[in-house]
Amino acid sequence: MKIYFNGKLIDREKAYVSVFDHGLLYGDGVFEGIRAYDGLVFRLNEHIDRLYRSADAIELKIPLTKKEMQDAIVDTLKANKLRDGYIRPIVTRGVGDLGLDPRKCPKPTVCIIAHNITLYPKEMYSNGLAIITAKTRRNYTQALDPRIKSLNYLNNVLAKIDAIKAGTEEAIMLTHDGYVAECTGDNIFIVKNGELATPPVDIGALEGITRDAVIGLAKNLKIRFSEKRMKMEDVYGADEVFLTGTAAEIIPVVVVDKKKIDGGKPGPVTAKLTAAFRELTRSDGVKYEV
Repeated sequence: MKIYFNGKLIDREKAYVSVFDHGLLYGDGVFEGIRAYDGLVFRLNEHIDRLYRSADAIELKIPLTKKEMQDAIVDTLKANKLRDGYIRPIVTRGVGDLGLDPRKCPKPTVCIIAHNITLYPKEMYSNGLAIITAKTRRNYTQALDPRIKSLNYLNNVLAKIDAIKAGTEEAIMLTHDGYVAECTGDNIFIVKNGELATPPVDIGALEGITRDAVIGLAKNLKIRFSEKRMKMEDVYGADEVFLTGTAAEIIPVVVVDKKKIDGGKPGPVTAKLTAAFRELTRSDGVKYEV
């Protein structure tokens, strides 16, 4: 397995960062999760744009142009002979000292991992997930903007631990004032009376690439859609619930906090959007040859 590391493709066993790297010491860096489907990197330009927006938001200068980053991602896929896979570009502040001062980090660290990922068991896509509401609340947006896809993921990790302790795969994270924000690694959608809805990003949700794709597909399919604030009662009372994410794609939810969603089976709107999304992943992106 080859890893892109600061301009070179090296063996996995040699891909190490310094213990003085601020990405390790403080979670000071940004990343993306990207998928390749049969020789096409899905929405690569959108992912790269978001990576650079996240970097700009924390005043981190990525030492590659967007085109160079795109080429590096494709080269990493080719080096690993992957036509289908998961790609994770990571940019840290770089090596500094034990202090917080980012000025002590003269050169960012850039690495790209291309590998496989299975987030949920296959049967859960057919039968649906059971999830819970996390005890851990979403970060206050004025303290840390969740639209920044940073390496500081402790908030999400703690909520994931809530899910694990409850024996489930995912957990819904609420804002400090009790509104639904997102899940630990996915955006959340509900369907009620034929209308699709998801929380607005300014409430504390990542502006997901898959989320945006689903919104676009809903509009193309003439499915009524809105972004709106919702409480857990809206989720419990929904006709359908599903999650979206690069690794998760679209996965139905049939039980929340031990309460069945409608009949406890994946619904027709979820199925329609899933089929359309699968088609989209074969056409919307950057092609490459292995």
